Amino acid sequence: MVTREVVVKNSTGLHARPATLLVKKASSFKSDISLEFNGKKANVKSLIGVLSLGVTKDAVVKVVASGDDETLAAEEIAKVIENLEE
Repeated sequence: MVTREVVVKNSTGLHARPATLLVKKASSFKSDISLEFNGKKANVKSLIGVLSLGVTKDAVVKVVASGDDETLAAEEIAKVIENLEE
């Protein structure tokens, strides 16, 4: 299991469009990938799950990946979150 902590810099947090990009990227990995925020946890491959976390700007989220490509998955998902545009 690999974990990464990331700060959400996007001014609107993880709303519909950025969450969709995140889900699309996560779906390209074999590993189970989850996002933890405010004591809640969601599967990053589920758009509804990601949106249900209600992640806002400047929030610190934890990316947790577990599986065959866990290291790459955690790095890539963290990179997507860090580089989200408005």
